[in-house]
Amino acid sequence: MSEGFEKVKSYLQELELHVASEDEGEEIVIVQDDEKGLSNLILDCEDPILIIEQAIIPLPASPGDLFKRLLELNRTLIHGAFAIDEEAGVVLFRDTLRLDTLDRAELEGSINALGLALAENVEELLSHTG
Repeated sequence: MSEGFEKVKSYLQELELHVASEDEGEEIVIVQDDEKGLSNLILDCEDPILIIEQAIIPLPASPGDLFKRLLELNRTLIHGAFAIDEEAGVVLFRDTLRLDTLDRAELEGSINALGLALAENVEELLSHTG
């Protein structure tokens, strides 16, 4: 188990976020906190970076203006970005942070940015699901 993985788990505990599951071998933690809009938030320690991802909505069969709108929304985000995972068929939020310089405030800021992005845009994003 790497130092980065232990650091991430420690910060999550300090932030009082519920770890729904973890895979020590893959160094992945799944966070669930409905109050903060976190639903199966994946934190994946891939030295030298931490990948933070959460699926937001299914990718519509006919995305229309969704792609353009996601790019516009990305410009307003503090951390991270909306992205598309075509293989999984989802629109997701994704952020990457350096593990070797990661501090609690940086991780908290990224997670809070996700919550804020969802609070401000979830209704519009859901309108694209049909």
